[in-house]
Amino acid sequence: MVQEKRQILLVTESNPQSQLFTDYLHQQLECPVGVVAPGTAWKPRDNNGDVLVLLDADHMDEASMQAWQTHRADHPNISLAAFNLRDEDHAVETLSGMHLQGIFYRNDPLPLICKGLSTLLAGQLWMSRQLMARMLEFYRRHQINAYRPACGLTQRELEIIGLLGSGASNMEIADRLFVSEHTVKSHLYNIFKKIEVHNRLQAVNWARQNLGTPPPLTERRSNCK
Repeated sequence: MVQEKRQILLVTESNPQSQLFTDYLHQQLECPVGVVAPGTAWKPRDNNGDVLVLLDADHMDEASMQAWQTHRADHPNISLAAFNLRDEDHAVETLSGMHLQGIFYRNDPLPLICKGLSTLLAGQLWMSRQLMARMLEFYRRHQINAYRPACGLTQRELEIIGLLGSGASNMEIADRLFVSEHTVKSHLYNIFKKIEVHNRLQAVNWARQNLGTPPPLTERRSNCK
């Protein structure tokens, strides 16, 4: 049995399969298990209780995943894990953009998932040694890259890509920097061209490898001119 005042929250589509999964976890782990749809605003009812949030990679886009990371910054009793990841490469890509305590793959058997969840509920990490080794190498490269020029990005472009990595939308970036949303889109076009990426997720991953992990959006302060 897991410790009291701990609960699990699945962020996934509500359907018969997710309900069966929820019932199974509740029976095996003997703790409350809830389900919330991606994009739904959610706040913990008990600020003293720890909540393990499981993000379903099959039913969440980049913005939804990043929103939960920002949400976690305001609720220290929340920890995040992801499940239904395709493979280890997918896990590395996801971990490079988020602070996750646990990783579960699509082909993980239910008993292994329960074992992993019990480990996470006990406050420990759950991921393979091989994945940890790859992430250590990722951060080692990041430390090296931190001393390299930022591909000719201007100060404003660095501000924008930093806000992008914090999960901000184009409109939120525009509001932060007191510019139009059209100006933000133009800056993003130039950024993507300079760093040779094709979408926001690739830009965020590039920034985390070359510029470091930005603080949560709620803690950032823009230096407007």
